[in-house]
Amino acid sequence: MPESIADLQKQMEDAAEAMDFERARELRDRINLIRGGASSEDAGAADTTGLVRQQPGAMGLGTSQQRMTPPPGWKPPPKPDPMTRGTGRKRR
Repeated sequence: MPESIADLQKQMEDAAEAMDFERARELRDRINLIRGGASSEDAGAADTTGLVRQQPGAMGLGTSQQRMTPPPGWKPPPKPDPMTRGTGRKRR
């Protein structure tokens, strides 16, 4: 008989109180799989031992932005000569 999420949460809390954190972790991962759409049989058979959760802020700010890579053969344009500044024609 498939177990409900409430039953699994109760088992997880009992395991945590008994200091059996490995069992509590397995039950937590199983609950998350069921909430994600897996059947309780598939969630029970899934091996989640190698999975780790991403810590909040682990990626930092702006790290999801792509870096532009220039095409092959591209050279940056030359910088303007500071001595020629202001030598253009001015309208009066």
